Formats: sequence, C-alpha cells, structure tokens
Amino acid sequence: MDRPEHHPGTEPRAFSVNDLTGLYERRFDADEMVRKTILWETLCEDFFIRYVTPDDTVLDLGAGSCEFINAIRCRRKIAVDLNPDITRYAMDAQVLITSSENLSELGQGSVDVVFTSNFFEHLPTKRSLLRTLAECRRVLRPTGRLLVIMPNLRYLPGRYWDYFDHHLPLTHLSLVEALNLAGFDVDEVVPRFLPYTVKDAPIAARRWVIRAYLRARLVWPVFGRQMFVVARSGALSGG
Repeated sequence: MDRPEHHPGTEPRAFSVNDLTGLYERRFDADEMVRKTILWETLCEDFFIRYVTPDDTVLDLGAGSCEFINAIRCRRKIAVDLNPDITRYAMDAQVLITSSENLSELGQGSVDVVFTSNFFEHLPTKRSLLRTLAECRRVLRPTGRLLVIMPNLRYLPGRYWDYFDHHLPLTHLSLVEALNLAGFDVDEVVPRFLPYTVKDAPIAARRWVIRAYLRARLVWPVFGRQMFVVARSGALSGG
C-alpha cells in the first residue's frame, strides 16, 4: 500500500489517492449513482435555490462525483477534491485537485458560496477541520455563505462507522462550536435533514417523492440522520 501523502502545513492524510479511488469506485453501484443524481438535481431545484443565486460563484468542497456542482445554477462553478477521478464527473466546473486545507489557487473573497456534503467526516483530525474552515472563510466574500450537510453522530451511533473512511465524528452542536471558533456566524441549524444514504433511503429517489419530503418538514426528525448548517463568513481581520 502506498504511504499516505503529506503536504506542508496539513495533517497527514489517512489514505493515499489510490486508496480513495479504490474506495469510491466500489461504494455505489450504477443504480445508486442514478439515484444520487436524481436526488441532487431535485435538491438543487427545490431547496438550494434559496441559498444560491444565478450570479454566484459556488465552490463544492469534496465534490466527489459532482452531483451537486453539476446541478446547481450559478455563474461560476469550482469543484475541489483530492481524488483525480473528479475530472470524470465535473461537467462545467473548474476542477482543483487539492487539499481542503490549501485553496491557494483561489483569491481571498473570490467565492459567494462554499458547499460541502458528506466531506468533513473524512478529515483526519479536528485541527484539519479548523484549517479547512479557515480556508473556506478566506475564499468567501464578506457575509458569503458556507452550506454544510454531513452525518449527525447524535442520530447515528454505530452506523456512522460503517464506512472505512469516516474519521471525524461530529454532532450539530460540535460543528457549530467549530464554526464559531473559525470565525463564522451560524445562521441556521437543522439537526435532522436528509436520510443517511441513498443505500438505505426508506423510499425510492423519485423527484415527486423528494419534493414531497422537502415540503413535509415534520417528517425530517423521523428519517433525517444528516444535519444541515448554514454559516456566514463575517469580515476577515488583518487584511
């Protein structure tokens, strides 16, 4: 097995690029990939439209197979991931193959929205999360938004560890603390938003079903195992 790569100023990574590629090639079958695409297209059309405008620059951090960034409507798209396979999936986004702790190719205040889904739990340590949040805050415009979806450990005891590359367990409360520590102002916290994974969703990923779920917030606490948190970058000090 290849040794995990190390970049100056970042935590040692738990997996090499080859490890990541091997894991994700096997994680979802073709049918599940189709269901994921339907899910994210519908979420972008019916939910995230309230957080992203057509003139925005949007960065998808840990973009993976790019379902979100391909579906969202905005002026400029940036997809960031360590896995070089991202180039197979990104349709109309600028692709950056880099660590989340080093977004040096992007200038300060150059992004309107940073979106990340099911990524923070893959970071090796809490220090790595804080460095990642610092980079998110740096590239965001003043009052730019960070949108986070990730498993909420409070509602996933045990099952959280079913995935070999999960390292960093967080609840909505500990995530808010990390965001505050990194200088973000938290605007919205939904402790239970989406089901854990398309693999065990209680209903098929059909557009009308997803739209009905999004409208029926009373059922989110029943099926939701992932949190949704919205934070604002605030003003950076020291220029």
